[in-house]
Amino acid sequence: MDVSTVRALAAPEGQELLRSLPPYSEATVLGLQERLRRAGHSPELAGAALTQQRLRARAQEKFGEFAADMLFTPDGLEQATRLEVAVAHAHRFSRGSLATVHDLGCGIGADAVTLSSLGVTVRAVDADPVTAAVADANLRPWPDSRARVGRAEDVDVGIDPGRNRVGAWLDPARRTRGVADISGRTRRTFRLDEISPSWDFVRQVAAAVPATGAKLSPGLDHAAIPAGTEAQWTSWAGDVVECAIWWGPLVVRPGRTARVMGPAAVPAVVDESMADPVVPLAGSLADVGTWLHDVDRAVIRAGLVGAVTRATGGVESDEGTGYVLTSRDTTLSWTRRYAVHEAMPFTVKVLRGWLREHGVTGLTIKKRGIRLDDEQLRRDLKIGTKAGDGEQSTVVLTRVGGSPAALIVSPA
Repeated sequence: MDVSTVRALAAPEGQELLRSLPPYSEATVLGLQERLRRAGHSPELAGAALTQQRLRARAQEKFGEFAADMLFTPDGLEQATRLEVAVAHAHRFSRGSLATVHDLGCGIGADAVTLSSLGVTVRAVDADPVTAAVADANLRPWPDSRARVGRAEDVDVGIDPGRNRVGAWLDPARRTRGVADISGRTRRTFRLDEISPSWDFVRQVAAAVPATGAKLSPGLDHAAIPAGTEAQWTSWAGDVVECAIWWGPLVVRPGRTARVMGPAAVPAVVDESMADPVVPLAGSLADVGTWLHDVDRAVIRAGLVGAVTRATGGVESDEGTGYVLTSRDTTLSWTRRYAVHEAMPFTVKVLRGWLREHGVTGLTIKKRGIRLDDEQLRRDLKIGTKAGDGEQSTVVLTRVGGSPAALIVSPA
């Protein structure tokens, strides 16, 4: 797809064409493409419209009903900020009464669209011409907000020391151009020194524009967090999607925070003030209590497992596992709780004997802090994934007090 095709799809006639398409179905693509050509549409426009039909179907998971009025590129959709997360970003800028935000590296415009919907004027740029054209098309309901082709490094944000209503948002590329994986997608980088624009440039913008935010990899090293900022790790349905750094007036809770989100959950924020400064650790299996809390990965990434041990009066099973053991009956929105029925040292022989003794024929395996191949373990245990005529159990394989352990649990 080129820029002219994007503009054709964004025009009223193109939008009408897209609205006329039925729900996406792989089985009907060829026939539908032929129908569009017979109706006088060019092969390029017909192909692009069908691609958008497919991408919009995929985008519903991230953007819900709003996907029906947006344009996408495959990479842009994959890398775009989920709607609910973008709303959280936008509210920070909106609460700061900012009139204009420079979106430097806007992608398909997910954050720019959300900012614009809250009344903030967005000046967006992206280095890729097609991506910038798609973002500009997505911003068409807000005429004051525009996206154009450009490098973040070349943008003059126009900061006046006497003004405080300008902000900046950066989403540096975290993919290595020209290096693709087996599916053809560019390789994702987790190194801070490989992002584009550079980390030095991001900090320069933050020094010039007090209200600056930047979306970075969840793998951000805690040592790289600038002083006085808020580094917030965000998860969606258990998957960590980003670490955002916030400067100046956009800081809500200085230091490291975790935002836990999900389709059926009320967002929860955990911060350093809630956490034990030193996380207590289990010494042995004797410290395994009635409950196991599987800590959300955003909380783990933020180094805030101590918030769970403080809230539950528990101990982490071993350093870095993210499993908290407790006898206190406590429910938290940022952990998944399990009832513990049995705890034993982990060896294949011991676990296989316990499963045989209790008639377990199907097993769900959860593990953290232990490296093993699930399928090989199932073969060694002589057990499958479904219960059949026997019992179904869940086993957590982890370290407790430095030693491998198997905990038989059930969701609670």
